[in-house]
Amino acid sequence: MRINVSENRRFLVREDGTPFFYLGDTAWELFHRLTLEEADEYLRRRADQGYTVIQAVVLAELEGLVDPNANGDLPLIDLDPTRPNEAYFAHVDQVVNRANELGLVVAMLPTWGDKWNVKWAKGPEIFSPENARVFGEYVGRRYRDADLIWVMGGDRPYETDLHVEITRSMAEGVRAGDGGAHLITVHPYGGGHSSEKLHQEPWLDFNMIQSGHHWRNGENYRMLANDYALQPTKPCMDAESAYEDHPVNWKPDELGFFNDVEVRRPSYWGVFAGGHGLTYGHHAVWQMLTLSRNPVGFARGNWRDALEFPVAQQMVHLKNLMLSRPFLTRVPAPDMIAGEAGKGEDHIEATRDADGSYAFVYFPRDRGVDLDLTKLTGDELTVSWFDPRTGVVAQQESMQRVARASFAPPADSGGPDWVLVLDDASRGYREVGR
Repeated sequence: MRINVSENRRFLVREDGTPFFYLGDTAWELFHRLTLEEADEYLRRRADQGYTVIQAVVLAELEGLVDPNANGDLPLIDLDPTRPNEAYFAHVDQVVNRANELGLVVAMLPTWGDKWNVKWAKGPEIFSPENARVFGEYVGRRYRDADLIWVMGGDRPYETDLHVEITRSMAEGVRAGDGGAHLITVHPYGGGHSSEKLHQEPWLDFNMIQSGHHWRNGENYRMLANDYALQPTKPCMDAESAYEDHPVNWKPDELGFFNDVEVRRPSYWGVFAGGHGLTYGHHAVWQMLTLSRNPVGFARGNWRDALEFPVAQQMVHLKNLMLSRPFLTRVPAPDMIAGEAGKGEDHIEATRDADGSYAFVYFPRDRGVDLDLTKLTGDELTVSWFDPRTGVVAQQESMQRVARASFAPPADSGGPDWVLVLDDASRGYREVGR
């Protein structure tokens, strides 16, 4: 399944030109910590739940260079990126093949960022521009025929020209190895943008932000609005917002853990603000936590149980909602908010079709707002309230389109967050979210 950038440079599409909604799951330690049987179990469940992309790292974060994988193999011989261990990569091959068989695209990071900028981790830093290109060409050639997207970076800032050059060399090596068969992006540090240092790079096909885990109501819509406005135009997305059951700002005793609505909010905000998709994450899943492993960052439970957490099962509703209306002509619509859009957890975000035939408005709480309906077409509007917890419409009615109208989420219907769907009734769109 080859993934391309759409003609308008805003979205991703399949080879036949149909929309590809990037619904990712964060599985950083997939190749490093799971057996093939465990990986199969994980991948099957995420495929069943409607995910389209799995993000995983070859040279993993959690002592991935010195702690063997589940088969007892290290990825490199003598920590040398030019001497990959065939046994380790044979296991990666099997996991990638299994994901692809299930219809999942692998967003593959050749390495975590601590291998070129150690920062707070253990590293060690092993990359230079020269061996980064060799390693990039090796993995590019090896996975030339796989269904994947390449992801450079890995949660580290570009603090020196050398850091930029290492990533550039690795990306150029990947492109030489796979012959340009796959898209390339960059996973940035917490609170950062891939566009900060790399937007003009010719190999960077789309941008990622990481709004991160350091605040309860991170305004990722502002970050995405920044990238959406950049030239040249490139698709953008939030590839790491608040993980489910992650400690807020890493302070569980003081601030607790992110709950379901706190994970849904940045997901809907980010897509409505112009993201071509999003990546979900759970704090026990990314590290493939079990009782026998020391948790990172106050993680709780184990990866199997975490697969069934509420938002993990609700993300497919966002994908289905977006694909139930024309997707490749969708634009952010802050101009529809005639009242106060709000800040923090009160922020209301809107998106619509460029021709005005439909609009989605995300209400994170039970407060109402005035909307400018002159941005829409049709004399009659179908008004629906879509429940992001269940993926079904709780209320639906018709109204005559006026210049401005006030809307508020359904009262006492589960809440607190809802999506308002406004359709030009004459278009005869199918059921919302189906």
